[in-house]
Amino acid sequence: MSKNLTSGNRPVLDGTGRRIALICARFNDLIVDRLEHGARTALLQAGVAEEDVVSIKVPGALEIPIAMQAALATDKFDAAIALGVVLRGDTYHFEVVSNESSAGVMRLGLDSGRVVTNGILTVDTQAQADERSVDGPGNKGAEAAEAALELLAVCDQLSTN
Repeated sequence: MSKNLTSGNRPVLDGTGRRIALICARFNDLIVDRLEHGARTALLQAGVAEEDVVSIKVPGALEIPIAMQAALATDKFDAAIALGVVLRGDTYHFEVVSNESSAGVMRLGLDSGRVVTNGILTVDTQAQADERSVDGPGNKGAEAAEAALELLAVCDQLSTN
């Protein structure tokens, strides 16, 4: 697991009035469902209205950037969060899916100027996926949701200065 050497100081997150798309892969859905739950819980705790959190299901991680782009193009969402799991197998396919799904999410954010965050787990083992999708602190879906809200606030602040 990567280390986080921050002070622990965190901004107050305010999701009031925000509409958020959760783009969720169905592949490995037993784990993705926990990431989705973590993201949804974090958003609701930050004040996003339940009806303003929309889950969009796609086949797998490679399809996430395409659905994310389509969701943002509707102008119905302030941000989109990618949620999926790529679990290492015996072939090179793991690297392709991991790299290309992440690159697609990043490229979409940069090209569109919209807020997107990446909660796609790329793990070697199911145990690693389980550890990162726990209920409570450490859930990477929740962390991706919190990052989206923080980035929205930063972008708002920059656009008003």
